[in-house]
Amino acid sequence: MTKRAGVPGLRPNDRVEVVVEKGVYRGLGLARHQGQVVFVPRALPGDHVRARVRAVRSGYVEASLEALLAGSRERRPSPCPHVPRCGGCAYQELDYAAQLRLKEGVLRESLQRAGAAWGGEIPIAPSPEEGWRTRASFHLQAREGSLHLGLHEEGSHRVVDLPYCLQLSAAMNRAARGLRGALERRPDLAGGVRGIDFAESLDGQELVASFETDMDAQQAVGLLAVAEGAPGLSGLGAVAGRGPARGYVSLRGSPYVHASVLGHELRVHVQSFFQANRFLIEPLVRGVVELIPAGGTVIDLYAGVGLFSLPLAAAAGDVLGVELNATAADDTAFNFRRAALTNLRLRTGDVLEVLATSPARPGERIVLDPPRSGAGAAVVQAIAARRPRAGLRADPAPSGRRPRRAGRGGEVPRGGVRGPSRDRSPFSRRQGPFSGRGGEARSGKTVLTFGACG
Repeated sequence: MTKRAGVPGLRPNDRVEVVVEKGVYRGLGLARHQGQVVFVPRALPGDHVRARVRAVRSGYVEASLEALLAGSRERRPSPCPHVPRCGGCAYQELDYAAQLRLKEGVLRESLQRAGAAWGGEIPIAPSPEEGWRTRASFHLQAREGSLHLGLHEEGSHRVVDLPYCLQLSAAMNRAARGLRGALERRPDLAGGVRGIDFAESLDGQELVASFETDMDAQQAVGLLAVAEGAPGLSGLGAVAGRGPARGYVSLRGSPYVHASVLGHELRVHVQSFFQANRFLIEPLVRGVVELIPAGGTVIDLYAGVGLFSLPLAAAAGDVLGVELNATAADDTAFNFRRAALTNLRLRTGDVLEVLATSPARPGERIVLDPPRSGAGAAVVQAIAARRPRAGLRADPAPSGRRPRRAGRGGEVPRGGVRGPSRDRSPFSRRQGPFSGRGGEARSGKTVLTFGACG
């Protein structure tokens, strides 16, 4: 029903007409109806929309976009024909310069909520809009007599088949379609495949695919039969098995891609986390290195494959990388050995346990690059208790909550902000949606950096 005048409050299934005031975290538009905050996905600043209320929460309402009554002056036709149905790229229908301004506003508001408001300039490193993504995870679903390989339609578990995605290179797009076609010809194998992960080297010379399966290791070997669908792959494998026995099964070629970042060589397994934007990885790493004072001990939490640890070691007295994921830790150990730097150490284990068992050192620096779920209050409190010089990277809204907690152990950070930017994307199950914002806030002893390459 349409909301009637005089009826207090909004209820599920009410329809409202609102004008979006601003964009907020995770691709939502914020509007108000009679003073009540309404969040509408894919509604852009300046849009006049009709929305249907999905849920009423304490202090706000969640709604779905039902009709665009009048679009913002900064709207554009999406360069991708699959938006918005595919569930990705929240800002594709917004002019790119306006995308950057929107994300800058999200970062500023997040810092303000954290007690670290910044009114100065925020230099932004833009990215090409196409072909930037080096990591992707697609879901596979049999429906209506055919296989669908792509992303979940927003708000559902229906997979939208993607013949082509602008974020991916031409080679990755070809490989995705080729493997989908090969699986469609082998329904006996396709039934055991849930999705496909892809990893591409920064220079595009290596491309690895990995099937996410419900198979045991022996069954997964049968997937070699569909390799002909993507002859350009440098490696092909599958994640198979159950419980502790679940792991990567190599089918053909190498499971690794390689990257050179600021002169440091990195080996990266297809199942290891790595920053996704090929154009912004070096600016991001350079920014972190420049923010961390030379000398002393640096602890790189959630170190991944050593992306920050290796370049930081050139100026630090000692670098400790901490990584729980065994596959990524194996890459880190390999990369550390190849670098042959005597001041690099690796601890494979839980971040909180490592912090609890590693005595703090005077002038310690900490780089925090947590997974999608965030570091958690216990980790942030453990960091604050060490009173470090800290470099923190995170999505902006979670970051906006973390610095205030960290400030209780020392200063609430204030100062300059900078960083790379990209659109939100829901590609990787491990990486999750990216808000695409980067920055830094610093005080006398604490440095916070915010960034996302995806």
